[in-house]
Amino acid sequence: MGARKRLKADKLKEVKGRTAIAHLNDCPISPRKMRLVADIVRGVEVNKALNILQHNSKEAAGRLEKLLRSAIANWEQKNEGKSLEDQTLVVAEITVGQGGMLKRIRPAPQGRAHRIRKRSNHTTIVVDSKIEKVASKKETKVASKKESKVVSKK
Repeated sequence: MGARKRLKADKLKEVKGRTAIAHLNDCPISPRKMRLVADIVRGVEVNKALNILQHNSKEAAGRLEKLLRSAIANWEQKNEGKSLEDQTLVVAEITVGQGGMLKRIRPAPQGRAHRIRKRSNHTTIVVDSKIEKVASKKETKVASKKESKVVSKK
C-alpha cells in the first residue's frame, strides 16, 4: 500500500472509531411524520436530544429515542476505554428514507375502490464525538484586527 493510501486509510479508521451507527428498518410510520421529529434532533448533543425526544408527544419520538439509545450503546461498545461523560456526543447525521408500502383497498361509492397506502420508513442515526476545530488562518487574522482596533481606541 502506498503512503498516500495508508494516510487516507488511517484517517478513515480514526473517523470510524469516533462514530457509531444505528439502523431502524421497516418502521410503520410514514417518512414524512418521522422526518418532522428527526429534524428537531439533527445536530444536537445526545443528552439534550434524549430529553427532547422524551418530552415530545409524537409516536415517532419514542421510536427515535430507542434508536438513539441504541446508537449510544454502539458507541460505548466501540470505545470501551473512553467514558461517555468525558466525551460530547452529537447526533451527526439522521436520515429517514422510504420503506415498503402496504397497499390496502377502501370501498368507495358506486362499486369503486380507492387504494390506501400505508407507508413505512428506514431510519439511520450516526452519533459522533465532537472535536473542537482549530481556528483557521482567516479567523485568527480577523481576531487580531479586532484586538488592534480595541487597543488603538484606548
